[in-house]
Amino acid sequence: MADSDSAVAGLLQTQLTGVLEAQAREMLPRGVFDYYAGGSETETTLREAPLAWHRWRLRPRMLSGVAAPNLATTLLGTPVASPIGVPPWALQRMAHPDGELATADACARTGTLMTVSTTATVPLGEVAAVAPQSPKWFQLYQVHGPAYTDDLVRRCAGAGYRALVLTVDLPVLGRRLRDLANDFQLPEGLVMANHPDQADVQADAELPGPAAGGSGVSVRRLDQALDSADKTPPWTYADVEHFAGLTDLPVVVKGVLRGDDAVRCLEAGASAVWVSTHGGRQVDRAVSSAVALVDVVSSVSDHAEVYVDGGIRSGTDALVALALGARAVFCGRPVIWGLVTGGADGVVDVLSRLRVELAHSMTLCGVASVERVSRDLVTT
Repeated sequence: MADSDSAVAGLLQTQLTGVLEAQAREMLPRGVFDYYAGGSETETTLREAPLAWHRWRLRPRMLSGVAAPNLATTLLGTPVASPIGVPPWALQRMAHPDGELATADACARTGTLMTVSTTATVPLGEVAAVAPQSPKWFQLYQVHGPAYTDDLVRRCAGAGYRALVLTVDLPVLGRRLRDLANDFQLPEGLVMANHPDQADVQADAELPGPAAGGSGVSVRRLDQALDSADKTPPWTYADVEHFAGLTDLPVVVKGVLRGDDAVRCLEAGASAVWVSTHGGRQVDRAVSSAVALVDVVSSVSDHAEVYVDGGIRSGTDALVALALGARAVFCGRPVIWGLVTGGADGVVDVLSRLRVELAHSMTLCGVASVERVSRDLVTT
């Protein structure tokens, strides 16, 4: 890393994430901390993600009269208090005993959209039941073959989730070297609650049962949990079309890094696309989300909403993303560290601080509403 990049990274560490991450490192077993903190292979994508946002420069407007900017917006028609959301992340009871329930509570208290992972440690119905009026999306992996995966989608629709988020950047797990070195496994006493080997109740008697040798806590590795019993091939655009027609839920395709892919997703029936590098945990040396966002927004134009995650560590980062055309940003690791260090209250603190930072930067830049953030606010 160049000296200037090192200096920037040092500055970033003094912000929201750095202090909480240091505390979380002290509180968690090494394998669990590395699972949350790490990326794939050389971790180049992970390391470059926050720096890519920092390279953009704001062009403030003066004498605007803005004193209290409006952060409220809508995502696929659902009102939210701000454009800062919580992305899906797995195995949250490793971070805190209340896991996804605490995150859902914090999101409800702050008016934040929460995306719930297939690999949650709390069943999807229980998470949905936390403040049912608070909007939640369900993130989908292929689990135990197409029959069970389709049933999972129907269950999340029945539970009140507002959208289905297809994560398409995981045909296989990235080579996460920290996890390999630590021989990472799900700690005893925790389960992937939406996986058929571990779910408390089999959803449909007509579906295949657990994999051979499966029992209540048999699957301890994420790669085992996501490996379908009949070795179904990775998803294609035909699967986007399939899920778009399976229920009334709008489909968001997550993991898009190219404009042409984004257009094809929309043609296949997706309602929105989500620019993401999977937290730097899949393709190493992939283009950063900050760079990919520009291409995707240009290609999609105004035909669909575009969301982004990856390296967003402050409200100013969020403002840059909005100026580049994102409808919403999703902030992962700061929320993880908030959950580790403070449970639901810790997540509330993180989301509140991000929102305060966004409002502060908008005020300084003369932007009255997140609906009015324009592309000419940023330059390189």
